[in-house]
Amino acid sequence: MVHRKKDIPPVQAAGQRRPLGPESAVLCRANDYVAGTVIPLHHHPDRHQLVYAASGVLVVQAGAGRWVVPSTRAIWMPAGVGHKVSCIGAVRMRSLYIQPGAIKDAATRAATVSITPLLAELIGAAAKVVHPYAAHSRDGHLMQLILDELQALPVLPLHVPQAADPRLRQISDYWEAAPDDASTVQDWAMRLGVDAKTIQRLCARELGMTFGQWRQQVRLVRALERLAHGDKVIDVALSQGYASPSAFTAMFKKRFGQLPSQFFL
Repeated sequence: MVHRKKDIPPVQAAGQRRPLGPESAVLCRANDYVAGTVIPLHHHPDRHQLVYAASGVLVVQAGAGRWVVPSTRAIWMPAGVGHKVSCIGAVRMRSLYIQPGAIKDAATRAATVSITPLLAELIGAAAKVVHPYAAHSRDGHLMQLILDELQALPVLPLHVPQAADPRLRQISDYWEAAPDDASTVQDWAMRLGVDAKTIQRLCARELGMTFGQWRQQVRLVRALERLAHGDKVIDVALSQGYASPSAFTAMFKKRFGQLPSQFFL
């Protein structure tokens, strides 16, 4: 595991800033990381960030949970949200830093998003822009087009929310060690000494989903991480509690619109 402390220093106090250079509306930085690189917990108090994985896979942990960012996708990170980034395999990362006032009604929560071919090309071009640039120059128009494209990025279901309630945390901790666990909500109710309806209410209130949806989401995100490591579909399917590779493939295609073998191409 490689820690890149020189790239992003650990935040020691609220409001500590990572130097971002000129006060342009949009900045783009390109970094290539070796497998196993970990960018420690940090935040950007005065800029939104779009972290784009041009190649490779990122796992991002923030206060609200855990996201997987596959190749050619990105994660939107609102200004001020602390996050830690881990690289699965070698990663070509391209980051946009956006002044909050540059985008109207910008998302206030982190989310994995799909990157259009146009935006991917724009990000590649933005990485070569020399700062500062004039607003009405070619570079200025390029950056404005990026801002326009950022307004309509489709959100992908690649997030596992983190529960605050200790009873739900006990379930999620168990799934971390045994993702193939097939215990029902009634089974967990007996173990925790509560009514099954209590667990369902907690899931709806804290996670915005049912118990079954939560378990399925955990399995799918964990499966993505293993697929990114190069594990075989049959091994991934069985490790996550699916009865067969075909059952896993059907669920995967239903959620992501692609077969597992196509997702990282």
